[in-house]
Parts: sequence; structure tokens; C-alpha cells
Amino acid sequence: MSKATERKERLLPGGIPTYVRCYDNGGSTADRYTIVFSGNFKGRNRRCYYIGCSSTPFHPQSICQHGDSADVIDKPKYSHLGKKVKFETLCDDVKKVIMSDYNEFWELS
Repeated sequence: MSKATERKERLLPGGIPTYVRCYDNGGSTADRYTIVFSGNFKGRNRRCYYIGCSSTPFHPQSICQHGDSADVIDKPKYSHLGKKVKFETLCDDVKKVIMSDYNEFWELS
């Protein structure tokens, strides 16, 4: 197995991103889902990168915004973001948004 393949398997075991934490506030706000990217990817520069989006992030009347913070937004508490959920439980469009950024951050093809 090549180093690139090993790296991809480590970062995406079974197609599931290792370095994301996902939250669902149940729809109490337009940006129902918050996704926090973790790990030390190139260009992170000690920032916390995240996405806030609805369940239909590609719809023109929906929301999908990216942000970053000097502070980790979900540590030590995350209750303001909703309930912690697994990546696998998210709808396909939300997964697509996450994977686009994740592949870019980790320089995966």
C-alpha cells in the first residue's frame, strides 16, 4: 500500500472523516448543523474552522456558512451547538459540504 493510500485510510477510514465533530440543534436555528474541523492540517494556523449549515446547504434560500475562531468553539462545552451526532447520520448534502472542505484541508484527492 502506498503512503498516500495509507494516509487517506487514516484520515478517512471507511469514508468517514476522522477529524470532524458534528452537532445538530434539532432545527432551532437556520444553521441547524455545526461541523468543527480538528487535527493539525496544513494552514490551520491555530484556528478553529467550522461550518454552520441547514439540512439543505445548496438551496438558494438556505444557509451554509464557513467560519473560523481563535478559540475552539466546542470545548470545553458544546451544548450551545446542539447534540453531538455522528457524521454517518447526517444527510447527503451536509456530508458533501463537509467532505469538500475536509478534502481541501487535508489535501486529499
